[in-house]
Amino acid sequence: MPTRRASAVWEGGLRAGKGSVKTETGAVDATYSFGSRFESAKGTNPEELLAAAEAACFAMALSVGLEGAGTPPTRVEASAACTIDKVAEGFKITTMKLTVRATVPGATPDGFQKIAQATKDGCPVSSALKGNVKIELDATLA
Repeated sequence: MPTRRASAVWEGGLRAGKGSVKTETGAVDATYSFGSRFESAKGTNPEELLAAAEAACFAMALSVGLEGAGTPPTRVEASAACTIDKVAEGFKITTMKLTVRATVPGATPDGFQKIAQATKDGCPVSSALKGNVKIELDATLA
């Protein structure tokens, strides 16, 4: 199985510093700063990248689960919201909220929910977060 790589550079102190992040494929080549992480400045941030990873992984894993149940989806839309909070003397990613809308011909609402919940517990990114981050799921058939 593949090993995926990314790199980051940070220059300067926390508030005045700046950074850049790149992925090996070149799909991500972005800047980040204190402002883009904790305020509304332009640039990316680790939480946004983690949310993108969770949404992408969940959508793909849900598709596999639905297909395996004999109800392959025609479309899965997943979005994720990653929350970072001040905890004690530092910061902690506390919550990942997934919102999923799927078009799945032949699926029943109960069957869909069962597969969606199993995916929440079993997709690789969710598994990496499990025990450290509260993962919430709002999944419905479109």
